[in-house]
Amino acid sequence: MQFGVFTVGDVTTDPTTGTTPTEHERIKAMVAIARKAEEVGLDVFATGEHHNPPFVPSSPTTLLGHIAARTERIILSTATTLITTNDPVKIAEDFAMLQHLADGRVDLMLGRGNTGPVYPWFGQDIRQGLPLAIENYALLHRLWREDVVDWQGRFRTPLQGFTSTPRPLDGVPPFVWHGSIRSPEIAEQAAYYGDGFFANNIFWPKEHFMRLIGLYRERYAHYGHGTPEQAIVGLGGQVFMRRNSQDAVREFRPYFDNAPVYGHGPSLEEFTAETPLTVGSPQEVIDKTLTFRESFGDYQRQLFLMDHAGLPLKTVLEQLDILGEEVVPVLRREFASGRPAEVPAAPTHASLLARRDAEAGDPASVPATALT
Repeated sequence: MQFGVFTVGDVTTDPTTGTTPTEHERIKAMVAIARKAEEVGLDVFATGEHHNPPFVPSSPTTLLGHIAARTERIILSTATTLITTNDPVKIAEDFAMLQHLADGRVDLMLGRGNTGPVYPWFGQDIRQGLPLAIENYALLHRLWREDVVDWQGRFRTPLQGFTSTPRPLDGVPPFVWHGSIRSPEIAEQAAYYGDGFFANNIFWPKEHFMRLIGLYRERYAHYGHGTPEQAIVGLGGQVFMRRNSQDAVREFRPYFDNAPVYGHGPSLEEFTAETPLTVGSPQEVIDKTLTFRESFGDYQRQLFLMDHAGLPLKTVLEQLDILGEEVVPVLRREFASGRPAEVPAAPTHASLLARRDAEAGDPASVPATALT
């Protein structure tokens, strides 16, 4: 089970002080959060991709490449990479380059995005969002697995004898999660390829995501990748913690009420009752997160949003200390307890390399640690 944090990279005024960070300060803060996540023992840092204010992470691979040079162990990922408006050739090249620079500590989450104007900004039609996602990933999948590609589709110029460079590290492409908050077609796509499915369930009630994940598990088995229980599932959520729940609610409420995503809609109490948002003590975060297994089955990756809505960097780093020292160790132990042996661990570069070598008939060449 992997635990980590993701950021959407919003530049939001702190409602309690009226202070707004500069873009420079916000970008540097994201780097500090990634380094702190590694320091406290988390497994994953992921960044979103946005091309509009009030967000700054328009170039995830640039950000993650810098973080790769400042860290040693943590997996670097995205939440999300826009498969609809990015050229799949450029995605293939950029993430293969990042994979080499980070010595394999890279995967990515693909999604359509939720900002409508981004489509015309990059020469695409939002009405073609799903066909773009399907066609572009079909090409990306081939570019990482075939040295020479001939290809023709609807949405870009044909390729003849094209080789994407650099080739993936060790010949093993980065693992792909397909992220969705609403589209069964994306769950179907993830299942078809045997990739991971990430339900970023921070907005809607769990019943909606139970249906999406259930569909993905069923179709994963249908396509012959394993049992439904062996499908690779990730979940998102947001937490804010203090020693007691009253202090947490009192401190977080103004941030929630003015958040560019949450604010001016359902109340904090309604949101915490209906979605994974947890505002309270560390034990309350533990208790609620453990219920996710009851709803979604055993899963492989849990990411938390912790730096949204204008929270100052000092507060976010304090939250990460609590998460790493008090929450995640308990979650690791409890999620491991009773986990069926046939449920796979979250894929890593080492485990994917080991599986490839084992399938090629050379398991003796694979270090035992790579199989875990």
